Amino acid sequence: MAFRTITTILTDPDLNASALKAAMDLARREDAHLDVLCLGLDRTQPGFYYAGANAMVVQDNLTQAREDSTRLEAFAREMLQGADFNWSATGISAQMVALNGLVAHRTRFSDLVVLSRPYGQGRGHDCEAITEAAMFDGDVPVLIQPDDTDLPEQINTVLVAWNESNEALRAVRAALPLLQRAENVNIAIVDPPQHGPERSDPGGSLSQMLSRHGVRPEVSVLSKTMPRVCDVLTRHAGDIDADLIVMGAYGHSRFRESILGGATRNMLELSQVPVLMAH
Repeated sequence: MAFRTITTILTDPDLNASALKAAMDLARREDAHLDVLCLGLDRTQPGFYYAGANAMVVQDNLTQAREDSTRLEAFAREMLQGADFNWSATGISAQMVALNGLVAHRTRFSDLVVLSRPYGQGRGHDCEAITEAAMFDGDVPVLIQPDDTDLPEQINTVLVAWNESNEALRAVRAALPLLQRAENVNIAIVDPPQHGPERSDPGGSLSQMLSRHGVRPEVSVLSKTMPRVCDVLTRHAGDIDADLIVMGAYGHSRFRESILGGATRNMLELSQVPVLMAH
């Protein structure tokens, strides 16, 4: 399946600059339509104000959110002016309590959502919520673009993080248009289970599936010589000079990932190359 509709979400021109440029570059290469959702957020939570608070205060927050969405839309339109692909920019304001439903509704018919990192300096809860809403509620793969980087002009080498999970398989299927054009596809397996269904041939079934789609992958079985799986994967990505990492997202519960960390969160914090994820 080709990418025909790509979506990106703006909440801050500075934080989202790399993601917007990556989405524009990808839309141009794929001859896809780019939807830019310019989201002005009222970040106050229900119950924040004491009983009897002046309703004008609440209204002021909503007015500010609408003004933010208008400003973001104007910024997006300026960036996209003269683009040689189809695009749309839509300004919408919303309260945090309605964020998940809004993002899901606006992304569910997209083939790919391009977002900036949800974790790190300057990121609030809304960044994480937008990423999770697209993946979980919108049921769409997400490409995370690291800050202050450009999408490689040619995605020649792709690292596929494989652990036999449904999430990883969905990510691979979502990434097929990119895998088919890549020169090198490396399936990386960290400490494969000794008693799993692929114990005698780690990555063999995935390799067969990809080969039938015109992809010629190679398999790397890696030992967990570092404390975290993400450390092993990021080091291997550097070793093979990967342009893109493809992996499943949130194999554990989101609560556990949020509190204790996990491969998904750690990878999004550490990776210096784009990461395409699906749940």
